[in-house]
Amino acid sequence: MKIVCLPGDGIGPEVVGAAQTVLRALVPEVELEEHLLGGVAIKETGSPLPPETVSACKGAEAVLLGAVGLPEFDAAEVRPEQGLIGLRRELDVYANLRPARQGAVDLVIVRELVAGLYYGARGAKADGTVFDTCEYHPDQIERLARRAFELAGRRSGRLMSVDKANVLDTSRLWRRVVTELAAEYPDVELEHMLVDNAAMQLVLAPGQFDVLAMENTFGDILSDVAAALTGGLGLAASASLGDGRPGIFEPVHGSAPDIAGKGIANPAATLRSVALLLEHGLGRPEEARALAAAVDRALETTPTPDLGGSATTGEFADAVLASLLVPEHERRPAGE
Repeated sequence: MKIVCLPGDGIGPEVVGAAQTVLRALVPEVELEEHLLGGVAIKETGSPLPPETVSACKGAEAVLLGAVGLPEFDAAEVRPEQGLIGLRRELDVYANLRPARQGAVDLVIVRELVAGLYYGARGAKADGTVFDTCEYHPDQIERLARRAFELAGRRSGRLMSVDKANVLDTSRLWRRVVTELAAEYPDVELEHMLVDNAAMQLVLAPGQFDVLAMENTFGDILSDVAAALTGGLGLAASASLGDGRPGIFEPVHGSAPDIAGKGIANPAATLRSVALLLEHGLGRPEEARALAAAVDRALETTPTPDLGGSATTGEFADAVLASLLVPEHERRPAGE
């Protein structure tokens, strides 16, 4: 049972290190293997995604990623983020799950991840005009929509498909494919919403949503809005899944180089990503639920400096471990 860990840049090695400690405690038989990705990979190999990393990931049950990005590469031709985008393409992890949960809000954004504006043709014209192209094939929309319908069927039976069908041809195709597919999922209630209205509704009344499906760029933006409503990017986890293994599991936050090496990074988002890994990557839902609850308790009892506390990265991980070691009947639910 091999998991490839890609610590990456900045605080990535610190939060992944904490996650490895917890993961070993929960699944002692797991084999953890580290490889290079991002800025550190550029420095050592010249490439943000070395072939050895791709090969190792393809042979793993799951991939746990820390963070990529360093200021010194911001204006460079070869950038750390290219490694992450390339890895998503190599593994064809087309469905990005972004849960957002706090209080009355409990939703999941299902974002298409390997097509659309970020992967379309781009370039420059002789007159100085530059362009990026948003393209979608019906098959790319259908496979993402199936994931969303299936997830909605396991939750509340409600799916909101988000598009811009009043303006964009790609969105009109999106709406048509999703609507036609709905006939195969009679137990799921499908609604459509324009992306600008969806953004406003997420801010004003997020509790109305359960599962939302959308294309790549819309999902990139709206998932950050949802994260801001439920604690911020520093607490947000994600799972990027394909039709088989491995998936990529990673926190949503950046590499935060300004605090790297200080031992104060909050590992909650990475640990929540490990919970998604346990559920979707290793098929261990009980351990996933236990870890998610332990993280919630640690956020209350052992907050890191970003949350107004003083706990170090290691102390937070220790609090999660201590909570997990308490017999289930003695555990105090988060919030009590």
